[in-house]
Amino acid sequence: MDAYTNATYLVYLLVSFALTVWVARTLHRNGRTFLVSAMRGDDKLADSINHLLVVGFYLLNIGFVTLALRYGHKPVNLREAIEFLSTKIGLVLIVLGVVHFFNLALFKSMHERTKELV
Repeated sequence: MDAYTNATYLVYLLVSFALTVWVARTLHRNGRTFLVSAMRGDDKLADSINHLLVVGFYLLNIGFVTLALRYGHKPVNLREAIEFLSTKIGLVLIVLGVVHFFNLALFKSMHERTKELV
């Protein structure tokens, strides 16, 4: 592997992991209030579910990031390195967005179920 490929892989992994951590923390922090409401004020249950969702989020996204590293044309010059990074990071952002909207749908469903129980 040449220097462009190694450097590009390193940048891809660092940016992807940083984005994953940022989104997970944001979801964890802002999702807690919603989960407490959905769990009818049961803080302990809401915090437990919130933590489990974050763990699943990390597993899914970091797994995707590491598996996706293998695929695609390996960059051998600066132009290809930039294209590689934009494609890979774009895919990571799309996956993060899809998982985020899945979580929102899950939260909404949980909230509606608890409303029915009241």
